[in-house]
Amino acid sequence: MAAAAAAAEYSIDHKLSKLVEEARPSAAALRAAAQAADAVAELIKRVPQQQTTPEAARGFVRDLGMEEEKLAFTFRPPEMVRLAGSHAAGAVARPDVAADLLVRLPKECFHEKDFLNHRYHAKRCLYLCVIEKNLRSSQLIREVSWSTFQDEARKPVLHVYPATEIADLPGFYIRIIPTANSLFNVSKLNVSTRNNVRAHIKDDGVTLPTPKYNCSILEDMLLEENAEFMSSTFADWKALQEALVLVKVWARQRTSIYTHDCLNGYLISAILVFLTVDSGGSIITKSMTTRQIFRVVMNFLATSKVWAKGLVIQSMKKRTITKEDLANCLKTFDVAIWDISGHVNLAFRMTKSAFVELQDEAACALSCLDKCRDGGLEELFMTKVDFGAKFDSCLRINLKENSKVTSLSYCVDDESWRILEKDVQSLLQQGLTDRTKMIRVLWRSTPSEWKIMDGFSEFSNSPLLVGIMLSSLEKSFRLVDIGPNPENRNEAIEFRRFWGEKAELRRFKDGNIAESTVWECESWERHTIIKRIADYVLMKHLALQKDDLIHIVDQLDFCLLVDGQDPVSSSGALLEAFDTLSKQLRLLDDVPLKISTVQPLDPAFRHTSVFPPEPHPLAYGKSSQRLPNFATTCIRSMEVMIQLEGSGNWPLDNVAMEKTKTAFLLKIGESLEDRGMFVSASEDEVNVLTSGYSFLLKIFHERGLVLQKQAGDDNIQTALSQDKVLFQWSQHSSMINGLHGRYQMYGPVVRLAKRWISAHLFSSFISEEAVELVVAYLFLKPFPFHAPSSRVAGFLRFLRLLSTFDWTFSPMVLDINNDFNLKDEKEINENFMMSRKSYEQNPHDIEPAMFLATSYDKASEAWTKQSPSKSVLKRMAAYAKSSAELLTNLILNGQSGQYTWECLFRTPMSNYDAVILLHHEKLCCPSHVLFPAETPNGKLVIWGKPSKDFHPYMPLNKGAVKSLHDAREKLLVNFDPTTYFLRDLKGAFPKTFKLWYGSIGGDAVGLTWDNPKRGREEADETMPEPTSILKEVGDVGKGLVRGVYLLKAPKLQ
Repeated sequence: MAAAAAAAEYSIDHKLSKLVEEARPSAAALRAAAQAADAVAELIKRVPQQQTTPEAARGFVRDLGMEEEKLAFTFRPPEMVRLAGSHAAGAVARPDVAADLLVRLPKECFHEKDFLNHRYHAKRCLYLCVIEKNLRSSQLIREVSWSTFQDEARKPVLHVYPATEIADLPGFYIRIIPTANSLFNVSKLNVSTRNNVRAHIKDDGVTLPTPKYNCSILEDMLLEENAEFMSSTFADWKALQEALVLVKVWARQRTSIYTHDCLNGYLISAILVFLTVDSGGSIITKSMTTRQIFRVVMNFLATSKVWAKGLVIQSMKKRTITKEDLANCLKTFDVAIWDISGHVNLAFRMTKSAFVELQDEAACALSCLDKCRDGGLEELFMTKVDFGAKFDSCLRINLKENSKVTSLSYCVDDESWRILEKDVQSLLQQGLTDRTKMIRVLWRSTPSEWKIMDGFSEFSNSPLLVGIMLSSLEKSFRLVDIGPNPENRNEAIEFRRFWGEKAELRRFKDGNIAESTVWECESWERHTIIKRIADYVLMKHLALQKDDLIHIVDQLDFCLLVDGQDPVSSSGALLEAFDTLSKQLRLLDDVPLKISTVQPLDPAFRHTSVFPPEPHPLAYGKSSQRLPNFATTCIRSMEVMIQLEGSGNWPLDNVAMEKTKTAFLLKIGESLEDRGMFVSASEDEVNVLTSGYSFLLKIFHERGLVLQKQAGDDNIQTALSQDKVLFQWSQHSSMINGLHGRYQMYGPVVRLAKRWISAHLFSSFISEEAVELVVAYLFLKPFPFHAPSSRVAGFLRFLRLLSTFDWTFSPMVLDINNDFNLKDEKEINENFMMSRKSYEQNPHDIEPAMFLATSYDKASEAWTKQSPSKSVLKRMAAYAKSSAELLTNLILNGQSGQYTWECLFRTPMSNYDAVILLHHEKLCCPSHVLFPAETPNGKLVIWGKPSKDFHPYMPLNKGAVKSLHDAREKLLVNFDPTTYFLRDLKGAFPKTFKLWYGSIGGDAVGLTWDNPKRGREEADETMPEPTSILKEVGDVGKGLVRGVYLLKAPKLQ
């Protein structure tokens, strides 16, 4: 055991070092980058002395509110230009491979009081304008663009792209960052007390401190000193450099924490440095490995209590910062990381909500390290944790030209975009209360192409993003929020001020009277309550219109609705109907053996049916039921498994046992009919119609499993497989039911997944149970996320899982009840390795291609043994990848042109060799069709008229039917024309083509040729013309087939 553990540890460390190696550019590329940076540094040093005026950045100066200020100065070359950041620390991590050049601003260009009223920021920009102009004229430079330092609009930086591209560093550029070494007196920029922007005053005219503004200047003044200290700490410390690369890769994969208000490479370096110095407890030591350092950093981020006191990088022996300074700082800022000088808080931009998310991500990382395979390498460093997949709901707010934005000055102490972020955060937290676990507001305001002459006019163009993570669904989806008692006058007034017309005084069942807000809705719409509250609060307090808010919550609901309603709403009636049947079955006393257990097997009972059956007017037993004018002709029967009490009189012969079961079922049907139920019975199946639903009865006998194992004859095996199938269904149903009890969002996510599978015509290759298990994996092993609490996020993760899971070399193990021990895991692994034995001989032919291991099926025989094949699974993964990319784009950027939410469920017909279109009005359930199939661009081989023998709806008015019995005679139980058509096609053409169809509302069937592998001459003789085959196909489906189109003739291999 110890040797195996040591080997596993070594394997993880080896993979980790490989990952670091891949993340870091080659030494040659870094040398080329350093040379390019040196060349740019030389160009900057050679910029001649010249006069500069505010005209060079007119818009920028205007938007800082400085048009009247005298800002002209004589440009002088910088005092110093040096490489800093990750290139200097030896910790460059792809894909962000930019090199930072620090350019020290000369004292002669500034006056001693230029730290007041944004004069420093204006001159800093004008200084960069001169450098930009000169760099543009150089042949060594391909392009120069403007951006911002940590998304702070008043601190522009230059991005300089060298003319010679570096092959190993695509997109490489040099970031020009001005520094203000010793420009001003540090005491004049005290973050707790000094006001340096005279416009920053209270309503009564009293000036307020400007901590953010002061930190903005102090950051530039101390940038060199801090960069030098950090670089020297990382120098010659390989493990620390590698750990820095790992933390950067980890943070960049999490797009909502690698942001202006949370982490960046500079802050990550500062945190690592803090943990190496005495003031940080020297937690990181030179004896540690890269992986140990990474764990220490995650543990520190997630659990350390030092954050509450503030981090101080300054050495204990040289400490100048006092406890009072620290206390004042923590009153002013949400997070404090004091730099080496003790003058500036490096984390002055970090917000409380960002820090809460950072701690949550770090805690999740620790769980991944302990619980995931290979120490969580895949989950921590290779999985994108972006806004759309991470948050349960995303909200985009368009604030362009909003009155709240335009009424603010762009920059006072803080910038208007950051103030709006705080306002939105505060409003949503107050409105959503304990319904949410986390709210994250981000406005990446810097435009991608910024012209400095335009100032800040383009900074509000991009939408503000809000990510909401729900707490328990019980809290999140409740209908009523209870506010203060009216006797608490001030609180009640504040509640009414905030909620306006939504506030109402209510008396509750316990006699309590309180202010409240009520969010009435149908049970199936409760997931939209968060959206309704957020929209109401933001529209009321931010003067927004409905069109300014796009809340991603219910955009996919359209594919689960029938006539504007979700059929899940009638699931209560379905459960009652089953209870009635179950009681009646147990009470039967005229059957030779009593019924001991009754278990429903249909997906509708485990909340995973896309369209659970709705009550049918002709399925109410013999009791009188008022009939509507129309009803569906077909009714789907739901399978119910029954077990009889033990008896030693069961026959040992297999065929005799099956006949005995049939006799029992017919007797049970007869008894139920005597009790007022309507029974449709034959030797093949017994259907009981009661309480509006149809139930298909099946008897399970455990001896059937034993006999099957002993049976040698293949025919008997097939005949006996019914008991094995029932056993697997029974185990699966119980397991999924238990899972749904733990995760209420599981059902809606499965329904979307099944709808997607059907919409893209994969129903013929993957069973409903297999889809349920793949979605279950998202909830059981959600890392690096939390289990999804919304249908959109869950569906996106399903698509990504389907497209990225390593199906060829990994089994998907589903331990729903935490039953597996080491012996089980070993058995599963051995079964999986056996299934992959043929891989080396024929990598295209492995069975099962999708290996799903559960407690009842450790060899993946139940649902995926024969299908999907590897080629079908590859196609499925490609479709899932494309859909996931589209869905991510829709969440973050919205619909554009032809790319809409509906596109997720539209499948291109051009991807098949031939297409069969079915008559819409001859389908079993025309209302389930999402979009009528488009006519493909192919040759029409045959077209057909609709049959007059079948119609999906039957009239029930007095003129159309003579009696209830007459109407019931026309009712078709478990009949679906498409299913029978496909069965006939498979029988007629077993090896000619593959059939692709959607089992839920599919009105088209795709065909792909099974290409014959034989000589051309022989093939020409035996392979009929494709058009003649397709004509036969049309004949098989006469009355149902609307048209058959040939797109591609079969290729010979």
